[in-house]
Amino acid sequence: MRKAMHFFSKSQSRSMMMLGLVGIFNITAVQADRPGKVQDGLQVSDSDWPWWRGPHRNGEAASNQTPPVAWDDSTNVAWKTAIPGRGYGSVCLHGDKAFLLTSDESSGSQSVLCLDRQTGKVLWTKVVHAQGGMRKNAKSTSASSTPACDGSNIFVCFPNQDGLWVSALDLAGSIVWQKKISAYVEHQGFGSSPALYQSLVIAASDNKAGGVIVGLDRKTGETVWQHDRPKMPNYPSPILIHAFGKDQMIMTGCDLVTSLDPMTGKTNWQTAGATTECVTSTLTDGQRIFTSGGYPRNHMSAVVADGSSKLVWENDVRLYVPSPLFRNGTLYAVLDAGIAAAWDSATGKELWRQRLGGTFSSSPILVGENIYATNEGGETFIYKADPKGYQLVGKNQLGGEVFATPVLCNSKIYYRCSREVDGKRQEFLYCLASGTKQ
Repeated sequence: MRKAMHFFSKSQSRSMMMLGLVGIFNITAVQADRPGKVQDGLQVSDSDWPWWRGPHRNGEAASNQTPPVAWDDSTNVAWKTAIPGRGYGSVCLHGDKAFLLTSDESSGSQSVLCLDRQTGKVLWTKVVHAQGGMRKNAKSTSASSTPACDGSNIFVCFPNQDGLWVSALDLAGSIVWQKKISAYVEHQGFGSSPALYQSLVIAASDNKAGGVIVGLDRKTGETVWQHDRPKMPNYPSPILIHAFGKDQMIMTGCDLVTSLDPMTGKTNWQTAGATTECVTSTLTDGQRIFTSGGYPRNHMSAVVADGSSKLVWENDVRLYVPSPLFRNGTLYAVLDAGIAAAWDSATGKELWRQRLGGTFSSSPILVGENIYATNEGGETFIYKADPKGYQLVGKNQLGGEVFATPVLCNSKIYYRCSREVDGKRQEFLYCLASGTKQ
């Protein structure tokens, strides 16, 4: 096992952002606004959504599809399935199956569900932990992350009995291996999702007990590398990008912006930045990475990803939980407070903003020229990804509570929500598709 520790003081000033380059970057043949493809060694179909934020890890769905722009509880509903328990993670799609996590708050159990993508029928349920699930507040559950699938196994992360566990299941629901990667002290909740790269599954467990980022062998669960983190609460998923000719694993928060080699865990570069507690998933345009956070200060920023640690721009916008999107030189996001906005990615100049309404926790999804954004009250706003201004395409209400980010794949929307049924909270997974009706 390879192990590295690189911590930096919060007192380091912005003028000293160059903390050293570890690794060599080819900076001569990089063009902004064209993010490169991560060389992860995995074959992913456009008809699958294999992990958090989709095939490209940036919230962008295949553009050659036509998901519905109008729906309700009976219109354009291909199927809906009642989901037991509580969970705020998104759906993972592979082949003819859909996978999601759920938890039973009375027993503390944490489970993986497998559904048939065509019918919504539950094919199997596997209890991964029979008790010990950890939940902190109303905006968290003990099943808030999204599974990842490599075509052979499903990989899941659960906070359980004061530890952070990574488990691998086969496609029939049998547990292949389990690994406790660290102690875990819950602060606000856990929602970090695993990433897949070559032969590894990468997981993060930032927390007040002292976090780690680990690369585990996907077949055995053996620790290949471990990168120790400060003793601070933090919530992002490890995100893989390709920038300056190099695959990088980016982690923000704990007052750092960190780039690791995803295969070895060695530090490419690391700089003081971001803030202590972050949630959103990092984006790149091939040159810069875009970070945001919400405690103890609000911020968005752009940092050059070549190891120079150059801060290009920064603002004090509160983009804390919903992750942003990038398209053709423009950043799009919905702020937690329900405001859609756009910025020039090169300069940080705000191009426009529009109040949508409600509070947002789920992240927007980009499909071609359209952005789908759903607030916590179950209201979805569909609008154009246009730097010139806000253009509403559609607005739909479904369910009474939404924290999970919807998945748009194969012209269908997989939409996890809850509502009251006979006076009790009940979760549902909907499959929305044009031309269907229940």
